[in-house]
Amino acid sequence: MEFIDSVIRFFQTGGAFMYPIVFVLALGIAIAIERYITLTRARRKSQKHWEEIQPMLEHGRFDEVTEFTEASEAPVGRLISLGLARRASARRRDDIEIAMEEGMMEIIPQLEKRTHYLALFANIATLLGLLGTIMGLIEAFTAVSAANPAEKADLLSASISVAMNTTAFGLMAGIPLLLLHAYLSTKTSDLVDSLEMASVKTLNLITEFGKREAPEGA
Repeated sequence: MEFIDSVIRFFQTGGAFMYPIVFVLALGIAIAIERYITLTRARRKSQKHWEEIQPMLEHGRFDEVTEFTEASEAPVGRLISLGLARRASARRRDDIEIAMEEGMMEIIPQLEKRTHYLALFANIATLLGLLGTIMGLIEAFTAVSAANPAEKADLLSASISVAMNTTAFGLMAGIPLLLLHAYLSTKTSDLVDSLEMASVKTLNLITEFGKREAPEGA
């Protein structure tokens, strides 16, 4: 209970700027949770679907892969579906590669969506804390100027300690948001790397089977 009471007093003595910092922190945490769930689901689905798709690709069962990926909502399924769709009309490996690169250009922004807001909110929380402290210091010096000379030192020290609460709270909000931003950015990069790896493997297998089929069609 003492800890909770200390937190409540800390918040109440911080002034009006504590409320926008809380709002920014809550919004950032909500975005972080949504992004974490989305990225985790996308990674799990992609891994699961790739484990099913890879054996079919290795055996040249492209029709089965096409049917499977057309119904897939996983990023890797959508990516491979675009490559296989271009396979029928493509004359060169580069044509298929371009189609899959276009797919990556569509998928990556969806994976990175809203993550950059966390860094922005971290900066906003810190700046709000500094602004709150500056406004608090202005009020403190204004009040001290009209106070009894014998009470000025005590009044000023108490006012400064209260004003510094907003800076402390701004940092307490900003630092976790920066850490969440770094974590989610790394998680997104890992997922993008796995998609690129799947893209290259798919492209190599399509090219390999294309070379095998070329003499038969000649």
